[in-house]
Amino acid sequence: MKPICDPACGTGGFLLAAHDYVVKHNPNMTTAEKKKLRGESFKGWELVQATARLCAMNMLLHGIGSQEFEPIAVSDSLAADPGERFDVVLTNPPFGKKSSTTIVGEEGKVSKERDIVERDDFWATTSNKQFNFVQHVKTLLKQNGRAALVVPDNVLFEGGAGETIRRKLLHECDVHTLLRLPTGLFYAQGVKANVLFFDKKPASETPWPRKLWIYDLRTNIHFTLKTNPLKREDLDEFVKCYHPENQHDRKATWSQDPSHSLGMTPEGRWRAYDYEELANRDKASLDIFWLRDESLSDSDNLPAPEVIAAEIVEDLEAALEQFREILGDLGPGVVEVSDT
Repeated sequence: MKPICDPACGTGGFLLAAHDYVVKHNPNMTTAEKKKLRGESFKGWELVQATARLCAMNMLLHGIGSQEFEPIAVSDSLAADPGERFDVVLTNPPFGKKSSTTIVGEEGKVSKERDIVERDDFWATTSNKQFNFVQHVKTLLKQNGRAALVVPDNVLFEGGAGETIRRKLLHECDVHTLLRLPTGLFYAQGVKANVLFFDKKPASETPWPRKLWIYDLRTNIHFTLKTNPLKREDLDEFVKCYHPENQHDRKATWSQDPSHSLGMTPEGRWRAYDYEELANRDKASLDIFWLRDESLSDSDNLPAPEVIAAEIVEDLEAALEQFREILGDLGPGVVEVSDT
């Protein structure tokens, strides 16, 4: 049994955090349970061999793995369905909208081929890595398995294959929670990310999700890597709203009526949307926000100048990185973008 998986594990941060959580919340495990936890309860895939070695070392330092069981596989997890299924999938797939392979032919001629993933278990064919990871994570889940997947904003609103994937996911899984994160926490600096939570459900003629709950940790919130880094306590309200003990007891903190009781205000960061409303949105977009951005309407509420400057630099760096990817896809002979 391998209940917890990360198909893009990097150096193993998510897997190690999951291990520490299980140990902390189960202090009375038997020797057999501890052996099972460390010997067969975690599995990760990593494409880069050097990174995979670091991950394997980190796992061994925590007592995870053995000669009989190697928790880390060095391979492209998107290449095929591994056949294994898991109770929990936690992952932060690598940033990069498109995938391509460099091919060196005769006489040193270099060309690029776009990597379009075609798999029988995928319901849309695309070269977008994030969309392929969404499909891959659904495949990896056991029935009633749970997933938490870090995705950039484009996964929430892009059309074409993106719309197809979102509608299928909404129909066949309980897509119950979306956490909107501040910029710069995942991926390249300036890229806006989210955590999408969903459970895999049995086949059903009617869509599974009754409500999608969204927590906005982005609007009017500013974090920096040095002067104001994100801390665990900054997530306390989200964890309380998420209500992991019983998700059916969730209560919104947002209300359009400023006189509403029970702690609901127009500034509330937690609210729900019915499936019908999501399905009727243009392209089934999940890129939803409702809070008024104070910096756009009140100069007195603007962040400090150094925060604004840092955000501008982050946005420019992210845009420059995306242009580099486009140039790479165009192939040789294109003038390289400089940092200067």
